[in-house]
Amino acid sequence: MLTTLQRQILGAVNASGGLSRTELAQLSGMSKAAIGGVVREMIDAGFLHEAETVPGNGQGRPSVRLVVHPDGAWFAGVSLLQNPAQMALINLHGEILSRVSFDADPSPQRLAENIATALPGLLQPHPEAAKKLVGLGVTLSGLIDEHQSTCVQSALLGWRDVPLARLISQATGMDVAIENDAKALAVSEKNFGQARDLSSFTLVSHGAGIGSAHFVAGQLHRGLHGGAGEIAHCTLEMNGLPCRCGKRGCLDTLASLNAIAEMARDGGLDATTIGGLEKLAMQGVSEAVRILHRAGSALGLAISHLIQINDPDLILIAHQDADFSGLFGTVVHQSIEANVLPGNAGKTPVRTFTLNDDTWARAAASIAAHRFLVGLKPV
Repeated sequence: MLTTLQRQILGAVNASGGLSRTELAQLSGMSKAAIGGVVREMIDAGFLHEAETVPGNGQGRPSVRLVVHPDGAWFAGVSLLQNPAQMALINLHGEILSRVSFDADPSPQRLAENIATALPGLLQPHPEAAKKLVGLGVTLSGLIDEHQSTCVQSALLGWRDVPLARLISQATGMDVAIENDAKALAVSEKNFGQARDLSSFTLVSHGAGIGSAHFVAGQLHRGLHGGAGEIAHCTLEMNGLPCRCGKRGCLDTLASLNAIAEMARDGGLDATTIGGLEKLAMQGVSEAVRILHRAGSALGLAISHLIQINDPDLILIAHQDADFSGLFGTVVHQSIEANVLPGNAGKTPVRTFTLNDDTWARAAASIAAHRFLVGLKPV
């Protein structure tokens, strides 16, 4: 659909939020006339369009800023983080155009068939969607191979070495890429969200499980085997509680929502959510305070390690409702600052945002969009 050069141009324009022809010529090393011809082809094909005029520097004519046309290509995304599974259709601005849900069958083959069955309903509101749809992404909790093709292991789904991308591609006839949930969310934030203008950042997702992902020098860092960022199963408490991964004392056993709920039940508390525990803590219930402190301290400690290892421009924490509005969030921030080197305390910005079903479905579609923008082909 696009040449390598055109993909590079589209990716550069998307990453910057808009560039002039002069800036594109400087970035590519091509003449302005040559880049102008390529840009014209991309405008005619509907991938770029001209926005406002940018004033000149006093030595030349004003420049016209080029931006990505939102409807140049569309992408479907499937989130397997809940049942029913959520599917969304997005454009090149990351805007959700339509959404459907369907049964997240634990059988990989039946799941692929269910995705194929649900796809026409996703496209139905948009008669032009079949021509514009160029890829499908799937996000799930688990370890994904370096080709974004095979689910190496997912404790949540009970899978091991499942060639999920191939199964879905066979069922739908589409190019398919799969990805770990936190990495997909980081890609979404890089392409369409708060990290768009950053070269390096770390995302931490806090929910039933805990995940993280890193962008380094503008690229998603997946590691040699696709496992970079698995802080959920870093040991924080030697000889601690057993974890579903087979180890003990993992961060997941101390700070995930599942772990917090289990601690609350073991403590005989009525509330099993962070919001409920926050209310009990405000009433002076010491067990609620203890649980929130223990979980928040563990999560903050893990994030402080990420800061010292990667020294990112930003830490983004994606969380569920009310997670960071009270004592828990305060303890997390205090633990981060207390456990980084004193000279670095307070230097790394930490931002939070709330997760919902749309967040994950858009993150899945963002994987397909990212492949399109950077010119990667599914394996």
